[in-house]
Amino acid sequence: MSSIVEKGKLVKGKVVLIRKTLIESLTNPKALIGTGFKLINSLVEDITKSVSFKLISRTKSQDTTNVAGKVGKDSYLENKASVLRTLEGIKEEFDIYFEWEDIHMGIPGAFYVTNRMNDEFFLVSLTLEYPAPTTDHDQNNIHFECNSWVHNQKFYKTDRIFFANIPYLPGKATPVTLQTYREEELKNLRGDGTGKREKWDRIYDYDVYNDLGFLPSDGQEDHPVLGGLKYPYPRRVRTGRKLIHNNKNGGEYEEPAEDNYVPRDENFSNVKGKEFRELGKESLGRVTPLLLSLYLKTTTNEFNGFEEVQRMYEGGVNLPISIPGNCTPSVLQFPPPNVIQESKFAWMTDEEFAREMIAGVNPVVIRRLKIEELASPCKPLCNCTQPSTITNEKLEINMNEVKVDERYMKLTVIIEIKFVEQALAQGRLFILDYYDAFMSYLTKINQLHSAKAYATRTFLYLKDDGTLKPLAIELSKPHKCEDRYLGIESIVVLPADRGVESTIWQLAKAHVVVNDTNYHQLISHWLNTHAVIEPFAIATHRNLSVLHPIYKLLHPHFRDTININALARKSLITAGGIIEQTFLPGPYSMEMSSAVYKNWVFTDQALPNDLIKRGMAVKDNSAPHGLSLAIKDYPYAVDGLEIWNAIKSWVQKYVSLYYSKDDAVQQDTELQAWWKEVQEKGHPDLKDAQWPKMQTSEELVETLSTIIWIGSALHAAVNFGQYPYGGYILNRPTQSRRWIPKEGTPEYIEMSKNPQEAFLKTITPKYQTVVDLSVLELLSTHSSDEVYLGQRDSLDWTADQKAKVLFTSFTERLKQIEDDISDRNLNQELKNRTGPIKLPYTVLLPTSEKGITFRGIPNSISI
Repeated sequence: MSSIVEKGKLVKGKVVLIRKTLIESLTNPKALIGTGFKLINSLVEDITKSVSFKLISRTKSQDTTNVAGKVGKDSYLENKASVLRTLEGIKEEFDIYFEWEDIHMGIPGAFYVTNRMNDEFFLVSLTLEYPAPTTDHDQNNIHFECNSWVHNQKFYKTDRIFFANIPYLPGKATPVTLQTYREEELKNLRGDGTGKREKWDRIYDYDVYNDLGFLPSDGQEDHPVLGGLKYPYPRRVRTGRKLIHNNKNGGEYEEPAEDNYVPRDENFSNVKGKEFRELGKESLGRVTPLLLSLYLKTTTNEFNGFEEVQRMYEGGVNLPISIPGNCTPSVLQFPPPNVIQESKFAWMTDEEFAREMIAGVNPVVIRRLKIEELASPCKPLCNCTQPSTITNEKLEINMNEVKVDERYMKLTVIIEIKFVEQALAQGRLFILDYYDAFMSYLTKINQLHSAKAYATRTFLYLKDDGTLKPLAIELSKPHKCEDRYLGIESIVVLPADRGVESTIWQLAKAHVVVNDTNYHQLISHWLNTHAVIEPFAIATHRNLSVLHPIYKLLHPHFRDTININALARKSLITAGGIIEQTFLPGPYSMEMSSAVYKNWVFTDQALPNDLIKRGMAVKDNSAPHGLSLAIKDYPYAVDGLEIWNAIKSWVQKYVSLYYSKDDAVQQDTELQAWWKEVQEKGHPDLKDAQWPKMQTSEELVETLSTIIWIGSALHAAVNFGQYPYGGYILNRPTQSRRWIPKEGTPEYIEMSKNPQEAFLKTITPKYQTVVDLSVLELLSTHSSDEVYLGQRDSLDWTADQKAKVLFTSFTERLKQIEDDISDRNLNQELKNRTGPIKLPYTVLLPTSEKGITFRGIPNSISI
């Protein structure tokens, strides 16, 4: 571009936008209503005559009584050969000329846009050729990064406004000419808290989880509304739909809707939306033929051996029916999950069972065992207490290590640690504990059809080679006596490699994994990433202006989160939805996550704090990242700490650009309002918890780093390994349908004769497996337009050149981390990096390609 165009007093600009596609208009029901002329007119509307722009000054006020920036005249788009829209939405560039005189109008800092067309369009950006005075922000061009849908003007109470990408703190730091516009735009985004939200609205507000629905078969306490003192929960975006009264429990529930409202700009991009729909149709479409075949009773819902499970990935399973004309496949086939690509049976080993606790899809629960936990009784269901059935003697049985004496090539028993007390003192004992999370719900769960579950605790020993060895599994469930649940019945299963004892050990491990799989999906994944981050996204839009430097930092880390959560509430976690159909807790799934949320603490979500709380690390200034790990080869922690420290370093340097003293944090009105609202409206059920006070830049840095960590790396760690590990249902079943058989029973005899059949009848059956795998495949897939940590979807995300330089350093640091992770995965001395299944721990590699890749850290929770 040249500088100011010598065409009178005109300033040239370039507008980039995406028009609604021809197909979108043709499939819009409202566009088809009437005579048809409206539809034809909408397809050929001349955007150059129907969309206008008006510049707003950031240096010149309207007059002495109105300090708001001067507003220029309407200008229209030019230089477009065709007004007809395309079959696919693509970026289009238009020239535009503004009548604007610098002496009288000053320097542009914002603009209004008015859309008079029937259809909305997506405004990407406006760039002005404007050689403003040289500062840290001003260059030869003034850039407005927009990325927003603009509807017809009749849908807005005030004109749509966009600001130049120059960051300003609120108050005196913002040009006085822009302050009114800044406050007005935030007011528009907050709305007034009333009315039903429409698809064109851009309003961010809070509501409880009253949109999950209820079932006619519910009892008085089934499917409660989540959010409140009894069932605490994070808040979600308010839709304002009509409420339905549930006479059984007195709750008020939103009536179902075909599409859940999300603020317009929270919808998926055209590219991602198309890919998501196509993949969803492909993956979830597999369910229909099997469902019909089951309905016609032409096949059983039980797998007939491991070979039938294997056929789902190798050649496919021939279904007994097909439906003409609907393109439904007659062969059921899934892509081979990573866990069985090298070996079909390595997943069964004790080494892999333990390794996945620190390098699998849910490596965030395992913790160090405390001596008092062995001495203390189990937490009772009522007033009856019973001591733990785990004793030192039972743990010590398998604490010996068997090693090969290379001199004589024979096995030698090495008793290096003989007593539990010694192992505890040396930090060698660990536990995967699901007792508290499941015990209070087992009575309800075990009354469900076919559900037979325990609350499990798995005890492990850290060997000299850095790997974990399972020592014992405790399986507990409520004990019923005289029609009352008076106590707890527990059994302890020890490792075995032959005979019926080995089958019982495999079944005990399956029960542990069922606990782990359900806790992972409901807590580690959904609650601790998706649900808890949504209030932060809402509060950010409501309280931090797009001009705010913290908004510019955080905004990429909320991309698609509100939309994917709305989709999940509609089909995955809704009453009677996929999770309830195929996961162990069934209708109590979301209520269980509410019970765990009671103890959620924001500051504990920072990786260093999490590791310390679980006893997996201690502070050590001489160690890398200031922490000494309890398990040196803990892939999630090792890789995660590098990512965490890169994030925190970037945030710290960025924050220092705008907050030189703690006073600046305290006096930032938008920031303080944002943080107050996060606690009081976003997480109001936990508002009395220990939240940071937000009085210092150190607290701000830690808070922002934690938000970014949750939305990026933590979610990646617990999400993108779902199909690679869980795509093989034998490795990560979602249901348990039988307890461990007791000697002398028919089930025990069956187990002795056919261990595979006993295993398959214990875990997830066929139909539920197909549903689970279809969903896991969808959730584990990256879209082609994903934006990863260390990337931005635009180089012009800020005009602050210093911030851009810092971000470039962050990007380079992540590239180095990616190389370091790859090098560690090649180190054969680090046995936990790949394990018996030979699957390198790649899930925290920052970048990825499209598809199921078992790697890549998106900026946000976008799937």
